[in-house]
Amino acid sequence: MTEDKKPSGPDLTKGVALTEFKDGKLLGHVGEEDVLLVLAGSEIFAIEPLCSHYHGPLAEGLVVGDTIRCPWHHACFAMRTGEATRPPALNALAIWDVTRDRDRITVARKREAPKPSMAHRSAPTGEKFVIVGGGAAGFAAAETLRHEGFSGAITMLSDDGAMPVDRPNLSKDYLAGNAPEDWLPLRGEDYYRDAGIDLRLNTNVAAVDPKTRSVTLGNGDKLPFDRLLLATGAEPVKLQIPGADQRHVHTLRSVADSRAIIKAAAGARRALVIGASFIGLEVAASLRARKIEVHVVAPEERPMQKVLGPDMGDFIRALHEENGVNFHLGGTVEKLEGTRAMLKSGAVIDADLVVVGIGVRPRLALAEHAGLAADRGVSVSEFLETSVAGIFAAGDIARWPDPHARQTIRVEHWVVAERQGQTAARNMLGKRERFDAVPFFWSQHYDVPINYVGHAESFDDITVDGSIKDRDCLLKYRKDGRVLAVASIYRDLDNLKAELEMERSRP
Repeated sequence: MTEDKKPSGPDLTKGVALTEFKDGKLLGHVGEEDVLLVLAGSEIFAIEPLCSHYHGPLAEGLVVGDTIRCPWHHACFAMRTGEATRPPALNALAIWDVTRDRDRITVARKREAPKPSMAHRSAPTGEKFVIVGGGAAGFAAAETLRHEGFSGAITMLSDDGAMPVDRPNLSKDYLAGNAPEDWLPLRGEDYYRDAGIDLRLNTNVAAVDPKTRSVTLGNGDKLPFDRLLLATGAEPVKLQIPGADQRHVHTLRSVADSRAIIKAAAGARRALVIGASFIGLEVAASLRARKIEVHVVAPEERPMQKVLGPDMGDFIRALHEENGVNFHLGGTVEKLEGTRAMLKSGAVIDADLVVVGIGVRPRLALAEHAGLAADRGVSVSEFLETSVAGIFAAGDIARWPDPHARQTIRVEHWVVAERQGQTAARNMLGKRERFDAVPFFWSQHYDVPINYVGHAESFDDITVDGSIKDRDCLLKYRKDGRVLAVASIYRDLDNLKAELEMERSRP
């Protein structure tokens, strides 16, 4: 606790009355530490008040049974133990012992927060699990395997040069200059050593052979496996125009990509962002934070209209224009001649930094060459198992049967990939756990967060509760009368409730 920040609320060691709770919660302190009291049914829990992900205020979250969900990015914590049970949070919360005498509640002893769970592993076994991919799904799977007590070998193969990182930060705070690079790694190097996870960076996988149960590396080495998880993720779609291969033209997917853009931005006067996708516009906002003039060229009439609808598209455009972004919508770049971008309309934009954000494509080559069933993604069962027993897929490449959408879907969301990695890991251990989490993502544009739950590939009706213009709204996207997705701005609790309603309405 810093000197200029005083503890919040009443001193809980002196006791408080139940009548002081508001909506089942009360923020107080024990010594210099803030503590959140939560009434869940007939029980009262005392927990750390801020989410361990991005420090969202749990007092504004949603209590479900003996768990609490973060209002910002939908992490979930078990209030009995403090354990982070659903991503994007990874670290447990501190918890305190509670004494209740009728309607008087007192908080005293702080328990130690659970460490990343590796100590309860049984004796080593000869089983070999291989994970191909160093992103959200691959990391979550490796961590979950150890958390569940798996004591066999875990080899994690990543063609990236960086340890698994918090990828959403690459286009948001880190790129904007508001977050240091040491915030990026999901875990430090010592974690992998202590957990016995053989993380191999800069490692290319050339082939998977389901018959011999082996993976062939780029250098020709072969790794046998008993269970395999494919979590190869997606890669940016490359711009196919003359001049797209110049040094000042960038895409954004990895830490190296983000570093390169930051380095280029240091000497840039004007940037061109090609594509008005979520990534493209987050990049635009981050470059504006660095005081660079930004132009966005995209073929659509409105940004993100296909996902969020016309009214939200107009709002997002206006928001970026208020912050100095120049749009050239309904246009395309035909060629890049040095720093000059030639548009189909005949217009010319001179830019010394170009960032291409025209989408990503799933990396399916390994799965397809291995003969795994595919349909615009790697086809998996509700257990995330592919057409070959013992081989699983998770993250951006997986197309799974979604119970709420009532069709097979594939999404490219960070939180979904993490949650699929967890479920895939448990199923690699034979748990037979269905993946039925409701898809969720968030996007940040300046000071405006957009939260989205569900999945609507198309919709025929949008209802708006509140005001988009006033940044206080909840939108419901319907198809044939069914709510398939909900988006919101500063309606965090309502967004959480919509997620819970979708969970409970699953067949």
